[in-house]
Formats: sequence, structure tokens, C-alpha cells
Amino acid sequence: MQTDPHTPASTVPVLTIDGPSGSGKGTISRMVAARLGWHYLDSGALYRAVGVAAGWADLDLDDHGALVRCAFDTEVAFRDDGSGEPRVLVNGTDATDELRTETAGAAASAIAAIPEVRSALKDRQRRFRQPPGLVADGRDMGTVIFPDAVYKVFLTASAEERAQRRYKQLNDKGVSVTLDGLLREILARDARDAQRAVAPLRPAEDAVHIDTTGMDIDTVVERVLALAAP
Repeated sequence: MQTDPHTPASTVPVLTIDGPSGSGKGTISRMVAARLGWHYLDSGALYRAVGVAAGWADLDLDDHGALVRCAFDTEVAFRDDGSGEPRVLVNGTDATDELRTETAGAAASAIAAIPEVRSALKDRQRRFRQPPGLVADGRDMGTVIFPDAVYKVFLTASAEERAQRRYKQLNDKGVSVTLDGLLREILARDARDAQRAVAPLRPAEDAVHIDTTGMDIDTVVERVLALAAP
């Protein structure tokens, strides 16, 4: 993705939506971007893509040098198939379904803790900032990638509710999981993301906090859109 050379990136508005796994930030971000007519960046998909590529290459997640090379070499593209959710191509192969697995999520979390990997992906993420605007979701969008964003949101929800949401999502796709297992994985990932030395999961100081526990999707979307209303 190339930035329009006639429009300085710093003048393009950005709305960042950060939060832990299962907080609903992906769904909310896609819907908000569609309503605003802005571009959308799923930063987590980039890390998951590197994790998937590393798995395909049978790389050791403890081999940081190999993972950094993988981050630079992995080609990631997003394709709109009209379903409302972009397909993700990893090195030319549609890996969308594989990216949604808990294995890919765990790999992404481990890889995201490596400073050199985050550095390798930083500029790639910033290139998504194009007119008329960008909605970026992730864990450090408002704190590291787009600290100058005009609008910042931090979504959260109880771990139990996030596990329930993930359980329903995976079951609807025919993936066999247990609720207790998902809850343990979510709590473990929360701890890893919050405690990592580089870009830990935390809200930006100027972010608006929205606890989505017990809230329906449309209500959350309207709350977020109200922040970006002219």
C-alpha cells in the first residue's frame, strides 16, 4: 500500500482502537471504517501472518533472528471478497482461516514481544495511513504506531465475556474448543501482552475507555462514531 504523495500522511486523520483479545475491536473497527468510508488496518493480522509464515517454515519461536528475517520477508496482502471481512494472503496463499486459530494468536503474541519484529512491521503499518482517513485496531495503535491520532479508543470487556464471545465465534466456524481452555488462553495472553518490555498493552493517556461487557455491537459502534463526528 502506497501513501498518496500529494497528501502528507500527518494530515490524514486516524482513529485508533486498541484493546485485549476478544474485546470486539476487530468487528467494531471494520464497521466504523465502513460507516466513515475510511481505510482499515488490522495490525494483529500482520503479526498473525508472520506467525503463520514462521509455522509454515517450521521456525523455532525462540529463534529471534529467524523470526525477524521472517517478518521482513513475509508478504501480506488484504483482499476484499465482498463479505465485509477482508481475506488475508500470506506469501500469496489465503491464510484467513488459519490466522483466526488460537495457535496463530499465541504465536503472534510471542512474536510481538520481540522488539526487532515490531520495528520491522512499524513502517508497514504506518503506510496504511491514506486519505480520507484510517481506522487502526490493535494493541499499540494509539501509543506507538499512531501516537498523534486525533481519535483514540481503548475497548475492554471482562475475561469471561471475551472467552464466551470467542467460544461462540469458533463454534460457529466448526472449531472444537472448550470454554475453560479459551479463558485460560485469554488470561495468559493478557498477562504476556501487558508485561512485555516493548509496547505493552495499555491505553493511551488520551484514549476514551469503553467497557463492552454486556453491550451489543451496534451500541459500541455508535459510541465510537460519536467521537469522530464532525
